[in-house]
Amino acid sequence: MTTSTTSFLTYRASTPKFWLLAALGALVSAVGFIAALYMEHKGHIVTGMNQQIVWGLPHVFAIFLIVSCSGVLNVASIGSVFGKTAYKRRAALSGLLSIAMLAGGLFVLMLDLGRADRVIIAATTYNFSSIFAWNVFLYSGMFAVVAVYLWVSMEKRMYGWVKPVGVAAFVWRLILTTGTGSIFGFLLSRSAYQSAIIAPMFIIMSFAWGLAVFLIVQEVMFRWNQLEVHPAIQKRMKNLLGVFLAAVFYFVVVYHLTNIYYAKQTAFERFILLDGGIYTLLFWVGWFLVGTVVPMAMIYGSNQPSRNSIFVASLLVVVGAFCQLYVFIIGGEAFPIDIFPGWQITSTFSDGQIATYTPKLPEFLLGMGGIGVAFMITLIAVRVLKFLPEDDPVQPDAAHD
Repeated sequence: MTTSTTSFLTYRASTPKFWLLAALGALVSAVGFIAALYMEHKGHIVTGMNQQIVWGLPHVFAIFLIVSCSGVLNVASIGSVFGKTAYKRRAALSGLLSIAMLAGGLFVLMLDLGRADRVIIAATTYNFSSIFAWNVFLYSGMFAVVAVYLWVSMEKRMYGWVKPVGVAAFVWRLILTTGTGSIFGFLLSRSAYQSAIIAPMFIIMSFAWGLAVFLIVQEVMFRWNQLEVHPAIQKRMKNLLGVFLAAVFYFVVVYHLTNIYYAKQTAFERFILLDGGIYTLLFWVGWFLVGTVVPMAMIYGSNQPSRNSIFVASLLVVVGAFCQLYVFIIGGEAFPIDIFPGWQITSTFSDGQIATYTPKLPEFLLGMGGIGVAFMITLIAVRVLKFLPEDDPVQPDAAHD
């Protein structure tokens, strides 16, 4: 196995490949920005969104990136807060991915506001009775605390501050994910939301999605440098992903069982689980089968699964995450609002009707632009600084920490 020092030099020497990937990332980011300008100029009439569904496909991308930015930092937290040596060597990459994904998520979120030129108002005028106002502080604070964490973890003179700053980052990311989940949990008018379990469910989803993203990026970086993750570390991380997936499954089951328990939620649950068309299909096939059952089988199907199977399992987890968010966000909006419980409403404004929504190309391009921004930040930072995890050829501590 090649040593980590040699691998870093090999990585920096890959100039043609770097510039090719940089050009690809810049192109994707630019196309996403152009799509946002197109939607702002033409209006949301060029999207699939309407008066019933105001959070469309771009929000699926944005929420995935923001939630995953918290979960991917879990790798650093395991190392700095809980003292696991194998994870400490991955702390820098974990922090970098957290900042990159948060930037990509906010890129999509801000440009999907409809009037992105007025974002300065949202950043300077606050209504503290709104969870949206609190999120402005949570997002900016996340950038700050992770940047400080990267500084103290990469500067030898500051090593003594790694644990306290790591604890602060650990607490802050839990608060951030709670705030993101509370955006939905506090929406009492929507049958899909208004639940106290949504915030902790978002936290455990962030753990699973963030770790899946980290495993994908780590595998790509190691393959690029012709390295292999130590088997003991690989086994540990794939088992952790399996635990997180099982926890997500548990919370989703409890969430739906809780809704079924209340008579007023039965119609919504029937819509999502049985009669929702594309939403039902994405729930059972996209999230349950492709995003949960198959990855779990690949993770636990053998005592030492191959690096290929772990990589594919991580990709499937990400696919399942997008399906789950699509069902949760858009399916939750598509189901009609019960404005006057216990009363039947008839009007010419589609009251009581399932809303229709078909994503359009500009929405998809804007979402991919956020992915492109996260990719560009990661690519450039890895090129400039030493973010590749430095594993020794023999890891005697990996199996015991």
